[in-house]
Amino acid sequence: MTRSRLADAASSLTLRGRCLVAGGVTLCLLGALLGERALVQFALFVLALPVLSAVGVARQRFRLASRRTVSPSRLPRGGDAEVLLEVTNTDRRAGGLWELTEQLPTELGRRPRFVVERLSSGATAALRYQLHGGRRGRFPLGPLRLRLVDPFGLVLRTAAGSDTAALLVVPRVRPLSGSGGLAGGGGNGGKGARRSIAVHGEDDVSTREYRHGDDLRMVHWRATARTGELMVRLEERPWRSAATLLVDTRGTAHLTGGSVAGPAGDPAPPTDTLEWIVEAAASIGTHLLRRGAGLRVVADTGDLSGPGSGGALGTAELLDRLAELSPSRLGSLDLAVEALRRSAVDGPAVCLLGLVGPDDVAALIRARSGPGSDVAVVTDPASWLAAGALRGRRPLSASARAEVVERSDAAVRLLRGAGWQVLLARPDQTVDDAWSQLAAAGTPGAARWTGAQVPA
Repeated sequence: MTRSRLADAASSLTLRGRCLVAGGVTLCLLGALLGERALVQFALFVLALPVLSAVGVARQRFRLASRRTVSPSRLPRGGDAEVLLEVTNTDRRAGGLWELTEQLPTELGRRPRFVVERLSSGATAALRYQLHGGRRGRFPLGPLRLRLVDPFGLVLRTAAGSDTAALLVVPRVRPLSGSGGLAGGGGNGGKGARRSIAVHGEDDVSTREYRHGDDLRMVHWRATARTGELMVRLEERPWRSAATLLVDTRGTAHLTGGSVAGPAGDPAPPTDTLEWIVEAAASIGTHLLRRGAGLRVVADTGDLSGPGSGGALGTAELLDRLAELSPSRLGSLDLAVEALRRSAVDGPAVCLLGLVGPDDVAALIRARSGPGSDVAVVTDPASWLAAGALRGRRPLSASARAEVVERSDAAVRLLRGAGWQVLLARPDQTVDDAWSQLAAAGTPGAARWTGAQVPA
């Protein structure tokens, strides 16, 4: 035992130990002033207890190894996970009285505490605790904090390890059915019309303009005669449908805070508009991927596809990217529109938008010019504000609310006038309800172009 270890132990007195030392010093002074030898002897005995406890704690040695097994390792938001924490005594001697505390972020709940007594050398204690994924994100589990306490509870010594694990809380995936009204764009076959392949996988013959290098055996002469341009068949090549998701994560475009009540019967409803949008992206994206579509996801911060993915995401990659999305500081959708334009995906675009105005959607319309089956899911500010959502920390004034609602209505009118199918996202509506509504509405704007004026 070194002097520094004894000093560290003595400086780790608990509240009970400090009170005992203070009482012993007081009794010693009173005994000396009053000349009571018995009182002084009792005071010395009282003071000796913390010293002996400090020596005992300082002499304790420990060497621990821990391992965590998280089930499941990727937890849907609102779900529960179980962690198996295995603590092994790697020292040659048995351990003393150990109080173990697992360090956890506050988003995962209370920190679990365990008491392990006299763990023999080489033995392993299996400890279990539950986690609740109330928020999306990647959260560290650990490190484990060890507390050594003497039998009287007078001295406390703590030490923390360096081993950690990670828990990924991904957005919920709501089961969807049907195509949600997403289909290939129609059009008159004129120059500049955007053609896309339906994501629900029909076997109809599809054509496109001839491009340099195409095999002349793929020329579709009937379509060529009808359009006056050289057209080639698409059904004879390896076919795969495609779609693009655009997720608006701008902090200024979302309503947060407050006490928003979600749909009846939902145990973990989205509490803000961003969570609703991200959950919709996870559900729609997973649904399209399961139906065989090639999916590309872009956000206001740019393309979410990682390096080596070829621009398309799988189900696991999609949820991983969405899990760590947080409100951005950008004020416009310029990067998202540019990424959407560069993606050049022959398929519909599903744009999940927060609070938008005509300027925001005008850029989207220009990027997706021509008739098609594009869908915009736009946050309905009137219903969210009425439900108690806030923009920032303070409620909006009546004039500010009216301005937000007016801008959103103007954006919705502009999108519908340009042939987009628009759905308003309300707090009392689940993603699967919204998808069913899209399927019931069909794609009325897919086969016609109204010639709506788009601001320059």
